[in-house]
Amino acid sequence: METVDIKQPVLQLNDKLAKENRENFAKHGVYVLNILASPGSGKTSTIMATIDALRDTYNIAVIEGDIASNVDSERIAKLGIPAVQVNTGGACHLESDMIKRAVDQLDLDNLDLILLENVGNLICPVDFDLGENAKVMILSVPEGDDKPLKYPGVFQASKAVILNKIDTLPMFDFDQKAFEDHVHALNHEVPVFPISATNGQGVDAWADWLSKHIEDAHAQQGE
Repeated sequence: METVDIKQPVLQLNDKLAKENRENFAKHGVYVLNILASPGSGKTSTIMATIDALRDTYNIAVIEGDIASNVDSERIAKLGIPAVQVNTGGACHLESDMIKRAVDQLDLDNLDLILLENVGNLICPVDFDLGENAKVMILSVPEGDDKPLKYPGVFQASKAVILNKIDTLPMFDFDQKAFEDHVHALNHEVPVFPISATNGQGVDAWADWLSKHIEDAHAQQGE
């Protein structure tokens, strides 16, 4: 019996388009962040907190990925931030062709940062390069400190990890040191940013890290 591997051709096409996306972003000096997390982790609230911290310095746009609905993109648009909704129609991740079409609706010449909110999932999105500069993982305290043990791939692929909802730590049996130890066992250099997106705690440190990477993208423009 022969087995047909359909995943490899799909990834090859995705990677080709991702390369084109990456070249386009680099040409315009735009830093692109691919945000991965489970449903309910606070992806949109973290994006909104990030926008609030950086909007006076940088021009920002958001691409919202969901299986259906445009609830999150409407929340972003109310902030006066360009937002493009991508509904995957059942797919559990964004793909590079979706990003390519979404970017056509944005003015890259007048942007510094694009935040991609991927579909809420800790497995599927990891394999799909979108042309981003970095993947960032958000975990919320109520999800438990053992998630790096259960979903190592997403932590290994991330250039930063955000621990959200730290204001709820007293209400949950969450061992923050054990969590960070698990993360660093998988990804030695990755920074972990404990934040509360709703009250702003820790957001400045996260925003400072992101600012440095945006400036690097500006410096490398056209190289």
